[in-house]
Amino acid sequence: QVQLVESGGGLVPAGGSLTLSCAATGSILTIKSMAWYRQAPGKQRELVASITSGGSTNYADSVKGRFTISIAKPTVFLQMNSLKPEDTAVYFCHGWVVAPTLNDYWGQGTQVTVSS
Repeated sequence: QVQLVESGGGLVPAGGSLTLSCAATGSILTIKSMAWYRQAPGKQRELVASITSGGSTNYADSVKGRFTISIAKPTVFLQMNSLKPEDTAVYFCHGWVVAPTLNDYWGQGTQVTVSS
């Protein structure tokens, strides 16, 4: 059974930094891609950043230049700099993993709160 285990959330003042981590555990053959999503209260879940196994990345316009996604299998990281109050949300890790068939998995979520 594959699990995505997140860590690194917390409370930070505006302008601060946080790094989120998500470790994929279980009988994994390969990781195809991983991503971070976030969901603020009353809003839909949105893609923040994604990365393929080959290292190609994609970012939401709202975080470009401030957030960096990276992967050191089986862990994906999200370095968040220059945080803003509007970045406050629950951040979820997502992955497409072969174990032994291709399926997608979600982490449990980690709260990020940015104070103004």
